[in-house]
Amino acid sequence: MPSKHEVVNIGARVVGKGQPCYVVAEIGINHNGDLDIAKRLISLAAASGCDAVKFQKRTVEVVYSAEELARPRESPFGTTNGQLKFGLEFGLKEYREIDAYCKTVKIPWFASCWDEASVDFIAQFDVPCFKIASASLTDGSLLRHTRAAGKPLIMSTGMSTIGEIDRAVEILGNNDLVLLQACSTYPAEYKELNLKAMQTLRERYGVPTGYSGHETGIASSVAAVAMGACCLERHITLDRAMWGTDQAASLGPSGITRLVRDIRMIEESMGDGVKRVIEREIPVIKKLRRVGASTS
Repeated sequence: MPSKHEVVNIGARVVGKGQPCYVVAEIGINHNGDLDIAKRLISLAAASGCDAVKFQKRTVEVVYSAEELARPRESPFGTTNGQLKFGLEFGLKEYREIDAYCKTVKIPWFASCWDEASVDFIAQFDVPCFKIASASLTDGSLLRHTRAAGKPLIMSTGMSTIGEIDRAVEILGNNDLVLLQACSTYPAEYKELNLKAMQTLRERYGVPTGYSGHETGIASSVAAVAMGACCLERHITLDRAMWGTDQAASLGPSGITRLVRDIRMIEESMGDGVKRVIEREIPVIKKLRRVGASTS
């Protein structure tokens, strides 16, 4: 049996067993290369009560081959896939503004880094943790480099076998690690989500587990928290009809607001499991139970 690491400290928050769910608003590339949109999404996440926002960082020429970058692809940035990928990337100037803006609205931020140079780039901002995307779970070099940054890690497990997850956890160790069940389809269908896999991951690796969702709607994400997800990640957008590959699998302003509201209501509803009569039930007993009735 793995050793138990039931909680992880992510910045000022304790994440894990017995703690409120750590809700991450994934901005990702939904900013469409526009810093103003990024700031509006940060404000949305903060106003809705999310605990953090997340971006994605890539060194485009490292992550993608020259052939892939040259592939024809129409976008607002041009006619090739490379023009799209470079157009969606923020650099140092933009991330300095993002860092300052997040401090202003008092919400932490971090990123999923798709290559070693991106880890080093994001590390300069002293983020509270790093995210490892499902696509990077089998990249041993990147896993080692991200772990060496010395921050807690959140890793999604979409499109991954148990054997691949075993190997990734072997490389990372299970200290300061949170694993997220995920289905890497966009948008995901409800029958594909397999929320029960959270328990499988929790029992197998002995770490806090949660859920990263790419479905439409909020029902399954609310259910994940009721089932014990200690961390929940959902993409957010200003408008699901906006241009972009991830917009349709994202939650708009009303969706993310309702999701956080429902999560906190569920947490308040769970109680401690001790069956008791509460004080507000006492006058109801007097009103509804038959006088003189007894179980004897």
